[in-house]
Amino acid sequence: MGFVGTLLGLVVTLFIIVLIGRMVLDWAGAVVDSPPWVRRARQLAHAATEPVIAPVRRVARPVRIGGISLDLAFTLVFVAAVIVRGILFSL
Repeated sequence: MGFVGTLLGLVVTLFIIVLIGRMVLDWAGAVVDSPPWVRRARQLAHAATEPVIAPVRRVARPVRIGGISLDLAFTLVFVAAVIVRGILFSL
């Protein structure tokens, strides 16, 4: 794999790490009252990932399960990023 492929693979890997960070920070924010640095980290994670997730969310609407809503857009973007990363690093 050339330099461009490696660079793209690293960018996708960083994006996956930010997605995981967003997921953990969202869960932590739902459980307890977060300190200011956690709220700021959550804002940064959302700012980095929302441009990719928002268009998917318009197509794959959240699913209501009783009193909660399951955001399928996040899951679809995460799975797609893992697949793209696998393809990039297998070349």
